Amino acid sequence: MAGASWDTSRYLSLFAGEATEHLEGLGKDVVQLEQGATVALVDSMFRHAHSVKGMASSMAFEATAKLAHRLEDLLDTLRADVGKVNQGVADVILQTVDALSAHVKAATQSQPLPDSMALVVRLSELNAGLKGVPPPPVSAPPPPLPPAEPATAPTSSPSGVVPVDPAAPPRFTLKLKINPASNQPGVRGFLAYKRLTTLGNVFDLKPPLDDIKAGRVPQGAVTLELETDQTEESITRTMRTVADVELESIGLVQRAPPPPPPGAEAERVVGQEPARTIRVRTELMDQFLDHAGELLLATARVRQIARGMPEALRPPLDESVDRLQLLVKGLHDKVMQARMTPLALITDRLPRAARDIARRRSRDVELVITGEDIELDRAIVDELADPVLHLLRNAIDHGVEPAEVRKAAGKPPKGKVALSVTRQRDRVVLELSDDGRGIDVERLKVLVVERGLMTPEQVRGLSEREGLMLVCLPGLSTATDVTDISGRGVGMDAVKRVVEAVGGSLEIETRAGRGTTFRLSVPLTVAMVNPLLVGVGDEVYGLPIGKVSGVVETARGRLALSQSAPVLQWGQSVLPVHELSSLLDVPPGPVSVVASPFVVVDSDDGRVALAVDRLLGQEEVVLKALARPLDLVPGLAGVTILGNGRPVFILDVARLVTA
Repeated sequence: MAGASWDTSRYLSLFAGEATEHLEGLGKDVVQLEQGATVALVDSMFRHAHSVKGMASSMAFEATAKLAHRLEDLLDTLRADVGKVNQGVADVILQTVDALSAHVKAATQSQPLPDSMALVVRLSELNAGLKGVPPPPVSAPPPPLPPAEPATAPTSSPSGVVPVDPAAPPRFTLKLKINPASNQPGVRGFLAYKRLTTLGNVFDLKPPLDDIKAGRVPQGAVTLELETDQTEESITRTMRTVADVELESIGLVQRAPPPPPPGAEAERVVGQEPARTIRVRTELMDQFLDHAGELLLATARVRQIARGMPEALRPPLDESVDRLQLLVKGLHDKVMQARMTPLALITDRLPRAARDIARRRSRDVELVITGEDIELDRAIVDELADPVLHLLRNAIDHGVEPAEVRKAAGKPPKGKVALSVTRQRDRVVLELSDDGRGIDVERLKVLVVERGLMTPEQVRGLSEREGLMLVCLPGLSTATDVTDISGRGVGMDAVKRVVEAVGGSLEIETRAGRGTTFRLSVPLTVAMVNPLLVGVGDEVYGLPIGKVSGVVETARGRLALSQSAPVLQWGQSVLPVHELSSLLDVPPGPVSVVASPFVVVDSDDGRVALAVDRLLGQEEVVLKALARPLDLVPGLAGVTILGNGRPVFILDVARLVTA
């Protein structure tokens, strides 16, 4: 049962992805470990380290495997006595996690692996110290060698019976199950086989190794016999380190199995191939989505043309277009479903970040995350990674007070930061809250006036909500000291800009001495939008519905003036009025003497009223990114095509008003 050599380069991306997941999980566990060590938690860390070691070994990254092995040894010692866990041990583990991450990154970039021998020695010495024994000698790992031929299992006798040597080690029969949803069932099966060969000799492998490597595993079922001096518990523990492979049963072979009865092979039921999944590049998924959107637009155009045809010809055409629209919409929905990614992709990194920031600022902080399994379009998840991390930094650095300040205020010495994620119909809301000092809105207003960003009259007219949003003005910070982590307000303009760029909104709530909440509301996807269509002269534009607060119709002659500029009464507030035609530099239409529509929208400086010629309603459309040089034009967020074939720009209200 000889197998061909294994080309590890084909699985480099899979190794990098899964090793990164294990290392992120390991870092997350270390943060929890510092809150309270348990055997279950150390076991989880051990499994992560063991998996990285096994994958690195299979890929012939010996330096990585050696470093992971030393970490595994340390964790094995801690499993026996979790009371030995302390802050120094946690620091070394996190240092090792960072070093292993650097190894993985170097491997994916075809760069030499970093030299980690000093850390290998440190781990060995620390482990020996915890066990009370002299540290073992540490030698440098050998240079990477070409992948070796997989071990060849002994062949069976013609009858199918493998003789059992009485002097040989015990032999176990194993039944494995590869998860049908696995991205690479062949790789999973091969890794399981490789792990088992490290324990002993494999016999009677079914399906054959070549079929397993090719992913030809009916029902995901693999059976084999393992001759080893390891215990059943040790075999079970080893199999737990192979993701997507379950050890369904294990039993000790007492004697050679009897030959199968005549016809048994003919009666064997060959099951249907399990459903499989594959990894797809993000760029390719973007192209799929773009083409699906084009099909939706083309279908809408065909429907519009059909309305101009003679009535007698329309029924069969309408029926075909309805069928086409149903299929295209289904295709678009499937592509969108494939792009959905759980927010855990970014939240899993936050505990480690919170721990490091708190240590640097001498804070004692607990981070609580809920709802991380909620899914969003991968494009939005990628965009949210930096804003969420920035909000976390600000919450710990300048929201949560030092322990002595909290005690003096009657608060627990340990601060709390919570990130909650909830689904609200077609939107996802992320709330990051801290129980710190809060934001001093009055001080914000003073700073804005002192720096000439707004006049005292403008500041006095701001509502509480608008006053809080001043923290998002570029470069404005309320921090009394400047750190490398950044003060509250530094970069908040970037957070707001990114959130709004994906069709979301940012809200801030604060209570003096009680804490602050930042609320990000984002759509499930950036592909489909529902803009308010407005007419200006002969042109049509779209306003993001998430930025629209309301619509007022009034005669322009009834508008009040403030410093010779028109303003609109909106509840208890007075809003500045902007002519959309002037902002866009397009000819306006005729002005109605009876009533003109004014759309109240949110901008960076608060709400403003946009004067338009007519309202055209809402329409669900496919948003497309702008190509250069249009993407450089301030005030344009994207473009779409209506059912009548007319292109329509979607406006970026905030940039349009301030441009």
